[in-house]
Amino acid sequence: MANGVTELLDELHNLVEEAFGIPLSSDKCILERERVLGLIEEIKNQLPVEMSEAKRLVSRRAEFIAKAKAEADDMRKAAEDRARKLIEEQTVVKAAQYHANEILEAAQSRCKAMKKAAFEYADDAMRRTESAISEALEEVRQSRTKFRSAAASDKTSDEVE
Repeated sequence: MANGVTELLDELHNLVEEAFGIPLSSDKCILERERVLGLIEEIKNQLPVEMSEAKRLVSRRAEFIAKAKAEADDMRKAAEDRARKLIEEQTVVKAAQYHANEILEAAQSRCKAMKKAAFEYADDAMRRTESAISEALEEVRQSRTKFRSAAASDKTSDEVE
């Protein structure tokens, strides 16, 4: 019967604990030699199996830890890359916003200048038109005055005749 090393050691311990003591000696006892030697032999046989199992578990544990560490490193690198990309994108966005603000300010300034020029041009055109109309009105008045004068002098000449 293949028991674990711990169970075999427990059995050996119980065997020693339950053994008959030698009269007049408290630290010596009588054991069944074959039974003790059998348990020791089983322990010796089990130790390599359990040791190899323990080594396998330690190896698997080391592999698991290495794999977990690699995954953690990959996750950290991915997070750093993502953070770096976000920072770069944020930098690009800020630069684009700055450039857009510059363009907008230039456009607004140009718009103001064009508006001012348009108002000045319209004011100048209206002033020239007003001046031309004033001159034309003055010519009309002068012509009217001449016309009245000519009409009055014709009336006077008709009366004299």
